[in-house]
Amino acid sequence: MRFFLLITMAGLVACKPKPPVRQPVPVSDDSTFLTGTFYVVRHAERYEGRDSSLTPAGYERAGCLYRLLKDSALNKIYVTPYRRSRETADSLRVALSLDTAVYKPDTTGESVIYTLTRHDDWGKHIVIVAHANTMLPIVKALGGKAPVDSIRENEFDRVFVVRKVRGGTKVKMLRY
Repeated sequence: MRFFLLITMAGLVACKPKPPVRQPVPVSDDSTFLTGTFYVVRHAERYEGRDSSLTPAGYERAGCLYRLLKDSALNKIYVTPYRRSRETADSLRVALSLDTAVYKPDTTGESVIYTLTRHDDWGKHIVIVAHANTMLPIVKALGGKAPVDSIRENEFDRVFVVRKVRGGTKVKMLRY
């Protein structure tokens, strides 16, 4: 009897199916996740104050930004909750009828990545209006390396064009 039970138990253990092995799912060739062209700019010149508006020079620079990017096939603009950020983007937003998304500025760039993902904006042409202390972290969070180490408080004329494809990321700096 014992022998019979032992054989039965061995048979049951041997017949137990193996757990399924998970196979990696390849990303399809048309995947746009974590890709896109991003224009990271600093807000234009502003008056002093926590949530101040642009100066006349700032409005002029916002117009220059419009002239620089108007033919770039833009899909959306990302701004921070501050007036200076929104006003810098207004020329582009109004003239090109673009939607905006608001992200919380941080010194890691993670908020932009989170907001891009939440809004399903990967694979698009996006303007990101940032601040002096957030521009470079945003470029880094997008997988790029900026050609400069810092942005001075009096520098408002830089645009980092971050082209992110599945094979890598390229960064080009423009001045306007």
